[in-house]
Amino acid sequence: MKFRLAAIVAIAGAILAGCTTTEEAQQVIQSRWIGQPVEVFFTQYGPPYAEYPMASGATIYSWRGGDTTRYIAPTYATPAESEQVIKKTTTKTTTETGKKNKKDKDKKKNKDKKVTETTTTTTVVVPQQPQMISPPRYEDLFCELQITADTTSRIIAIRATNDTDGEGLSFSRCAEVLNAHPQK
Repeated sequence: MKFRLAAIVAIAGAILAGCTTTEEAQQVIQSRWIGQPVEVFFTQYGPPYAEYPMASGATIYSWRGGDTTRYIAPTYATPAESEQVIKKTTTKTTTETGKKNKKDKDKKKNKDKKVTETTTTTTVVVPQQPQMISPPRYEDLFCELQITADTTSRIIAIRATNDTDGEGLSFSRCAEVLNAHPQK
């Protein structure tokens, strides 16, 4: 039993080790793009949706990509089965047999009693309806970056301003969209 538990923990750890967080993706993105021409980034991943010129001559770009929607199925609590007594019948039958009474001349019968009891109970297992814990929903997945370019249009800063979970086993949509998985 201990070996099985250790194996499950090891497998879960290996799966989670393969997941990329926003912070890890951020480091890869910065190392790859700082110093590169901003036009190369936009050519590869699409244009920004906004740009803000600064007094210093630098420009801050807001970029968003990798938009998709993920369906999340509802979750249900597993109900316990309950027994319900549908019908309970109890029958008590008394059977009398007669003997002649010596004192009684007109041959009245004295009664000996024989009792028969029958009890019938029907029990039915009634399945309970599962209780919904969370309803089905859709979740938007995307990566949003703020890119700062200097006067020569070279990237001097790049950071994720909004990074949702990834579509697969990644905690970072930016890591998936920009292929920014750290080398392990």
